[in-house]
Amino acid sequence: MPFIGRIGRPGLIGLAARTAVVAGTATAVSGGMAARQQRRAEDQYEQQQFEAQQQQAQMQQAAQQAVAQQAPPAAAGGDVTSELQRLAGLHQQGILTDEEFSAAKQKLLGL
Repeated sequence: MPFIGRIGRPGLIGLAARTAVVAGTATAVSGGMAARQQRRAEDQYEQQQFEAQQQQAQMQQAAQQAVAQQAPPAAAGGDVTSELQRLAGLHQQGILTDEEFSAAKQKLLGL
């Protein structure tokens, strides 16, 4: 007489195998989603860093142009004190570096 297998619900091993497949699939999908989110976050961070560098470069260029356009005090005919205060404000805001501030101050004072 031939062996007739069990018909109906799967046995304990079949149930364990099915559970393992479902759990493995869920883990793989979750890992893929986490990796994709990580890549997106890294791309966004790199874009923000690039934009910040561009802004910094523009600010430095504007500061250099401002220093280059400074006229000597005799030709300017303006108030030296107010100009020094304006330069100090740019320096405090971080737009002018220490070197740029010193150079503009010396140029303004005619030194």
